[in-house]
Amino acid sequence: MLIILQKELNTFFTSLLAYVIIGFFLLLMGLWMWVFPETSLLDSGYADMQPFFNFSPYILMFLVPAITMRSFTEDKKVGTLEVLLTSPLTATQIIVGKYLASLAIIILTLLLTSIYYFSLYHLGSPSGNIDTAAVIGSYTGLFMLAAVFAAIGLFTSSLTESQVIAFLLGSLLCFLLYQSFDVWATLLTWKSYSLFITQLGVLYHYDTLRRGIIDSRDLIYFVSVVFIMLFSTRIVLAYRR
Repeated sequence: MLIILQKELNTFFTSLLAYVIIGFFLLLMGLWMWVFPETSLLDSGYADMQPFFNFSPYILMFLVPAITMRSFTEDKKVGTLEVLLTSPLTATQIIVGKYLASLAIIILTLLLTSIYYFSLYHLGSPSGNIDTAAVIGSYTGLFMLAAVFAAIGLFTSSLTESQVIAFLLGSLLCFLLYQSFDVWATLLTWKSYSLFITQLGVLYHYDTLRRGIIDSRDLIYFVSVVFIMLFSTRIVLAYRR
């Protein structure tokens, strides 16, 4: 498993795509927080990172599938997937190794955004006038959200040999899981089940963590979705084997 993890990280960081993806995310979020007039924290007068946590999930819907789209499609393209599947490594070890590599890249990207927090911390009047508990909860929610997106991206990568299709399908599934349940819950047809339907979506649980409330039920939800998607990936690989 560690061999797969190392191989995936080396493959990612030896390509220009890695730096383009991470640089694009940091640049766009920096513009969103400091430059764009409608969302600039310098114009709002409040030391609040909520604009960052409100917008970043929509960027992660594209960023994470872009990271994971090569996970299995590249192996299929060059013919190394068959070698992996017939090696002493189990399908679970292959999947977990690739998944942990994706998480490591995501963690690095999110850690780089901590500069926004420290900037606001020192810009506050007085210094440190920022809700640190809410920031920690929001980062926890953002990481769990990205973990779910990574599992989805890994699953879609196992379905096809095209990186473009894996990226588009992964982004679509991420959007549907994040946003669509709230939309469905507003329909009159589901009025009596609206809360239950809302709780099926990622947005409900992400919003709870973003308020600084770290509830075990929300963490269990995220872990469960990750498990379901990774197990689905294992079924696809088992069928191919």
